[in-house]
Amino acid sequence: MDGAGPVRPESGLLAEARQLLPDVVALRRRIHRTPEVGAHLPRTQQAILEAIDGLGLTVTLGRRLSSVVAVLDSGRPGRTLLLRADMDALPQQENTGLAFASEVPGVMHACGHDAHTAVLAGAARLLCARKDRLSGRVVFMFQPAEETGGGALPMIEEGVLAPAGGPAVDAAFALHINARNETCTVHVRPGTQYAAADLVRITVRGRSGHAAGPHRVLDPVPVACEIVLALQTMITRTVSIVEPAVLTITTVRAGSAFNIIPGTAELTGTYRTLSEASRRTVRDGIRRVAEGVAAAHGMTADVELPEGYPTVQNDPGFTALVRRAAAAALGPSRVHELPHPTMGGEDFSYVLQRVPGAMVFLGACPPGSVPGTVPDNHSDRVLYDEQALAAGVALHCAVAEDFLRGGLTEGKGSAAEGKGSAAGKSERGTAIGAAGPDGPYV
Repeated sequence: MDGAGPVRPESGLLAEARQLLPDVVALRRRIHRTPEVGAHLPRTQQAILEAIDGLGLTVTLGRRLSSVVAVLDSGRPGRTLLLRADMDALPQQENTGLAFASEVPGVMHACGHDAHTAVLAGAARLLCARKDRLSGRVVFMFQPAEETGGGALPMIEEGVLAPAGGPAVDAAFALHINARNETCTVHVRPGTQYAAADLVRITVRGRSGHAAGPHRVLDPVPVACEIVLALQTMITRTVSIVEPAVLTITTVRAGSAFNIIPGTAELTGTYRTLSEASRRTVRDGIRRVAEGVAAAHGMTADVELPEGYPTVQNDPGFTALVRRAAAAALGPSRVHELPHPTMGGEDFSYVLQRVPGAMVFLGACPPGSVPGTVPDNHSDRVLYDEQALAAGVALHCAVAEDFLRGGLTEGKGSAAEGKGSAAGKSERGTAIGAAGPDGPYV
């Protein structure tokens, strides 16, 4: 096992989590070897079901996707906490050289979802073993299609926020592993944790013809290139300098032969923003620039801007609970305030639109490496320190036990504010439609 040694100081929870580590690692490696993309993940679903079999959980399988919802009921009255892990992989070839590398060509767990799934299954085992300490319920949400299709929304529609006919979820928690932070450290901030992640698709329409006679046609290729550059200027001159926004064009497609000027050129990409105001500004600016530049050259531009995931908003009161629970489980020196949001996207945002909660980053920089210098998520060479999985198990359990003990005071920024809204629209915002099956790998 690739590890950096035990975390110090070891709480009782962490020591118990470390006892489960061999099984957690084995599950993670099993899932890593056979990654699946999208909403239908039968092998991953089966691995989860085998891992939680015999725990006495009430299990519900998804109808529209290969989700698993498992409910731990303590048998005593209390609140309900949801713990979530995403399950899906990415469509890229793995080049890690690991002995348990992907056996599926062109598919890889490059964003740590194999680790998230194994950690949550381990947390289910540990919380079941500590059931006599709990009052209330824990909902384990194993979610497909985070990367491509907004799998959280179908799960919400199928009842994950009020599962097994029981009371509605009061709060929710999730973690995301990364290789850039020191192993077994937790990084979180109140407020915005993740940006909104939206799509751009622009088709410049000209008139095709012979490459030797560009004056007789309307060449969309240089116009598309001009649009790419103009969009960057638009970002720097229309979005507030104190509120980050990112617009990246990632694909340029045009033409079929060296001697034919094509009739169309297509650009696709993504833009990331931290507020609805900036989101509107960028969205309007993209359309204005693309259509204007094309018109200046006698052409047209079709602009499609499918909305992706909204921002992830960490509830301040629940974030304070997470920091306290993490410090108790892992040690205060392992808990850090995230200085600024990440511009990545996350569909856990849909859950946090409906109930208060938080998402944190769990560091897993490989042993012997310097944090911030190694390949990170979405790299074909990303590696994680598997010792961090024990910290993840302990963190899930610590948050659950603290919350179900009443550790979050009802009232100011607390779970009480979201109670009763789990099954409907959020009082903190309306859910924005998922990007769909051809959506972003966020």
